[in-house]
Amino acid sequence: MFTQPVYVLSDSVGETAELVIKAGLSQFNDGTYKIQRIPYVEDKETIDDALQLANENNGLIGFTLVDPSLRNYVNERAKQLNMEAIDIMGPMLKAMERVFNRSPRMEAGLVHKLDEDYFKRVEAIEFAVKYDDGRDSRGISRADIVLIGVSRTSKTPLSQYLAHKRLKVANVPIVPEVDPPEELFDVDPSKCIGLRISPAKLNEIRKERLKALGLGDQATYANMERIYKELDYFDAIVKKIGCHVIDVSNKAVEETANSIRQIIKK
Repeated sequence: MFTQPVYVLSDSVGETAELVIKAGLSQFNDGTYKIQRIPYVEDKETIDDALQLANENNGLIGFTLVDPSLRNYVNERAKQLNMEAIDIMGPMLKAMERVFNRSPRMEAGLVHKLDEDYFKRVEAIEFAVKYDDGRDSRGISRADIVLIGVSRTSKTPLSQYLAHKRLKVANVPIVPEVDPPEELFDVDPSKCIGLRISPAKLNEIRKERLKALGLGDQATYANMERIYKELDYFDAIVKKIGCHVIDVSNKAVEETANSIRQIIKK
């Protein structure tokens, strides 16, 4: 098992370096490792501090630096300190330079600057978090998809999964004692998706949830009478909206998400 900490240096956010390091570490242990990112490295002083920290903690250095002077500095200092430093970007850039017969641009973070898809995905993820669980009804009109359902119908996991597909998702919980936001009835029904679930399956899921919280499974939350009341109210709401409904009783999140995407495309 790899117990030493790993310090990831990058002249950008360090995402690429961390992913590569994790892929390597997975071949040596069961995932119990500590990775610390040190992003936006622009000077030798920051490198010295990171190397000293790694040296004191018997750690490993992994880095992605496009500036050749900083790359060389890390390699030289690590050698002097008798430390391992993994140059993730350097060998690849040198090989590409030979193949393409031209010098690299030497600009940090270009993979994200040029990747519009990356920014759309981040924006969608932030949207899903902001408008999760009916937190702010203004998200309903701004969303690409609006998910509605009673508690424990995977609204939040679905919102996050679809966000990674660059879709802005708001989700709204349906509770008999709380009137749904008015915006829900003003939005285009074609972008609303109701998440239906069987009473028995919902009862099973809620009992497990209560157990996980250390509570008895006889709470009202998992009571069948309560569940029928919530589902009847849900049916009335989706009928009023006139939206699509998907039965999620025995579906994985990925399967439901694919069904939602097909409906939205149509």
